Amino acid sequence: MKQNLLLVFILVYTTTFAQKLELSDTIALTINEHNTIFVKAVFNVKDTLNLNFDTGTTELILTNNVLNNKLISKPELYSTFYNLKIGKTNYKTKVYDAELAGHGTDGRFGWDFFKGKIVELNYDKNALIIHSELPKHVALDRKFTKLKMEFWKDLFLISSEIKENGVTNENLFLFDTGFDRTVMLDNDLLKEGNFPTNKMKVIKNKIMKGAQGNEISVIISNLKVLKIGKYKLKNIPVQITTTQKPLKDKNIHILGNEILKRFNIFLDFQNNIVYLKPNNMYNDLYIDEKKSDQ
Repeated sequence: MKQNLLLVFILVYTTTFAQKLELSDTIALTINEHNTIFVKAVFNVKDTLNLNFDTGTTELILTNNVLNNKLISKPELYSTFYNLKIGKTNYKTKVYDAELAGHGTDGRFGWDFFKGKIVELNYDKNALIIHSELPKHVALDRKFTKLKMEFWKDLFLISSEIKENGVTNENLFLFDTGFDRTVMLDNDLLKEGNFPTNKMKVIKNKIMKGAQGNEISVIISNLKVLKIGKYKLKNIPVQITTTQKPLKDKNIHILGNEILKRFNIFLDFQNNIVYLKPNNMYNDLYIDEKKSDQ
């Protein structure tokens, strides 16, 4: 009888442990016409906010307008930890301020909330899903391309290629769901790679805004090929920096959400791997492509 009881206990314990490993937290994910992705979150138990999930940042950042005019809470910036509930999970975070956030949002939160977890961005199901382990089907699905995360300070990057007029440059790109356009190419990196920007068709000049309201002047030009893993995207309107840049102390290319939204994504922060698979938005027109056709 004791042996039977022991067997039952082992079976129950093993089943329970397996269930814990498979637990996930599914959160409704919204993407708007500006390519901004956001979820609803509750700050400090009192304030319901729309927050952009921004892989190009860390911790919690709220706009000055929200901090001054919307919150019931009056947080102390930079030093005090507060509760932020996303889905079923409570996270502890400091609060920082910025002038701007993604269109229609109150602020943004970074990838570091999910250290040691697996983050799924499923645009086909409009869901942000936090897993405790990588679902087995991901590694078995040959449609996923697999890319290693490289870290610079507290940001992560993946390797990608750009091609124009027979010239190919391979570089690390900041993986930035908070940047709502296609690709921002750094003019200095392009010069280092002898990339033929003079052969690229210019669409228009534009002034973009940084998080603190700073102006970034870019040239929007057509890029023949962007290769991410095994997938090639062609004829993309990209933004090329001129003098001002999004990062002060590093020359870097940026993959924005108008590209990233075309894939269902798994961010494996246990093994530092990105998995990408084309979704139902893969062949959507680009914003600047639509405007240039009008």
